[in-house]
Amino acid sequence: MGGDKAPAEIVKGAVLASQELAIAITLVGDPAKVAAELKKYKNQGDLSIVPASETIGMDESPATAVKQKKDASINVAVALVKDGKADAIVSAGNTGALMAASLFKLGRIAGVERPAIAAEFPLPAGKVLLLDMGANVDCKPKHLQQFAVMGHLFAKHVMRIENPRVGLLNIGEEKEKGNELTREAWPLLKNLPINFIGNVESKEILQGKADVIVCDGFVGNLILKFAESLAGAVFQLMKKELAGGILNKIGLAFLLPSLMRLKKQITYDDYGGAPLLGINGIVFKAHGRANATAIKNAIREAAEMAQANMVNSLSKVGEIG
Repeated sequence: MGGDKAPAEIVKGAVLASQELAIAITLVGDPAKVAAELKKYKNQGDLSIVPASETIGMDESPATAVKQKKDASINVAVALVKDGKADAIVSAGNTGALMAASLFKLGRIAGVERPAIAAEFPLPAGKVLLLDMGANVDCKPKHLQQFAVMGHLFAKHVMRIENPRVGLLNIGEEKEKGNELTREAWPLLKNLPINFIGNVESKEILQGKADVIVCDGFVGNLILKFAESLAGAVFQLMKKELAGGILNKIGLAFLLPSLMRLKKQITYDDYGGAPLLGINGIVFKAHGRANATAIKNAIREAAEMAQANMVNSLSKVGEIG
């Protein structure tokens, strides 16, 4: 029931995912509203409904709402994972509420003090994983150390990169650069048994210098939202430039297929959302504005994490860190 386009786009995305991925999906929420959406589809796939009488709005205090609204769809869905009735949860709802419910019901993986939101960004060749993207706006050096280990494990087991290059986001390449947090975190990451390549500047994020880039959630969230707005702005500028004149319009007809492929690569729809790494369960946060395509892909990525037994892999964080 969470997200700007719930429940219509959530249900549609679940139907698409069930059809394409051949997996069982449980829809948690208002039974009448969910059933009404399901009636739109002849081939619904392997879908079932678990009722939840309450919802948590985007403007509500996460911890308070999770505690007071016991039958909120987020609480009920997380409980299904806790009770072993589901392998993963996908939600486009209140991020703070999803994190709070997951922490209360599933807890942290041993050795992880702060779970992190990890997001994949497209590159000309491949992807780069950034974390934390907003779960922790205030971090200590040891938290960045744990993010580095979780990012390394995710890149290795889910992104299938044998020896992922891990970088620390900073304002310069030298280890002495940066603020107190990055300067103190640098030696902690350097001493990890991972492929730490040192500092990475923001201009190098999309150049493929690293497979995993670590930062605190305040910086990460700024990067995430700027990147989302930049993609939209670039296409608006291109549309404006190509709209004038007959020659531009003719050129646009030839360029349109390539432009659509480019748009698909840099919008969040094909990436679905981001996992909450460090939670003792597979928890995937879809974008609040997620449409059906984004929901389908979020479900696909959550299923891939479950199939890769990511929770077991992340249990090694304490050993490595």
